[in-house]
Amino acid sequence: MRRYKKLHFWLLSRSIFRMAITSSAKKAIRASSKKRIFNVRRKRALAETVKALKKALVSGGVSEAEKLIPATYKAIDKAAKRGVIKANTASRKKSRLISAIRRTEAKNKE
Repeated sequence: MRRYKKLHFWLLSRSIFRMAITSSAKKAIRASSKKRIFNVRRKRALAETVKALKKALVSGGVSEAEKLIPATYKAIDKAAKRGVIKANTASRKKSRLISAIRRTEAKNKE
């Protein structure tokens, strides 16, 4: 019985079972589900690039992390441009990443 409830919730949460009456409402559901797919993909790409930069900073050092900065900035800016994250969030992420690199660089010099 418990499995049935989970399945039922899963089915009801999908766009097929939403009760759109007008054709414009049906089109809006289709459009939002397509946009969701792209937004999830962009957010995942953003998280992966940031994670790769942080991992490179820990293991490879500053030089490896600095090589990944352009790709990371590109992913952050694209996510902000497309509305996946807000502009201030993008700015904050970039600022914190570069400050982490600079802190590591200063720590290594000592």
